[in-house]
Amino acid sequence: MNKDEKLQITKDNLLKATWELMEESDDPLKVTSRQIADRADVKASMINYCFGSRENLIFNVFQMQYQSFLKDKDVEKILTSDLEPKELLKKLHFIVASCLLENFKFTTAITNFVLFKRDLGTDQFSLPYVIKHYNGRKSDKECRLIAYELSTMMQLIIYRKDDIKKDFGIDLDKRSQLKHYIDMRVDLLLGD
Repeated sequence: MNKDEKLQITKDNLLKATWELMEESDDPLKVTSRQIADRADVKASMINYCFGSRENLIFNVFQMQYQSFLKDKDVEKILTSDLEPKELLKKLHFIVASCLLENFKFTTAITNFVLFKRDLGTDQFSLPYVIKHYNGRKSDKECRLIAYELSTMMQLIIYRKDDIKKDFGIDLDKRSQLKHYIDMRVDLLLGD
């Protein structure tokens, strides 16, 4: 077995161990690097070597879950539909928000990383549709910022869903209220 194959096995073991520990934990923020490394039967330093940080490892595990979630929701049908970009974004963000709510343990564990540590240059899934919506009326940088704001604000709102319910009376666990919130956010950020 060559070095790349061994590294991939280590990465896979770390991803699997993280998934298992996150699922077992009542508080995913308390899942430590040491616990993950022990479960994966590797040195804790391999987390940073393979993923850069514990937070990025957890984010990668969430991304795997997210991709599976999207397949189950027939996102491809939405992407190939003839919906206007703004309406398409509303549907996509509703699906993403639903995923964040269904996987709330991961949402709480990745929010700090997504909001404060994730590379801002990373493409947002919304970006092509924001660009299409503005059709040259906004610069690439403006469209990137709008796509970033759409995703990060949603992440924060889902993370603080209990406070949103208490202070504003919006219960994001109810599909109709979640849809209303998503529609309102997209309309606000994509208003012409």
